Amino acid sequence: MKQTTIVIVVLALLIVLSGVQAVQLTSLKGQLAEAKLTAGSGSSRVKVASAPSSLDELPQMVGGC
Repeated sequence: MKQTTIVIVVLALLIVLSGVQAVQLTSLKGQLAEAKLTAGSGSSRVKVASAPSSLDELPQMVGGC
């Protein structure tokens, strides 16, 4: 196969894949709208461990090379 033919086939494949993803995204947005949800909604709380007190006494910046 010629190089231009390969490039055209790959480009067409990428366009088809992006179209499929756009349809899937639209479908997901519709499902979220029906469920009255928004992307990123929720009340998930993450507990973050606090640093030991010995780390609080370190300087803000450390010299480098």
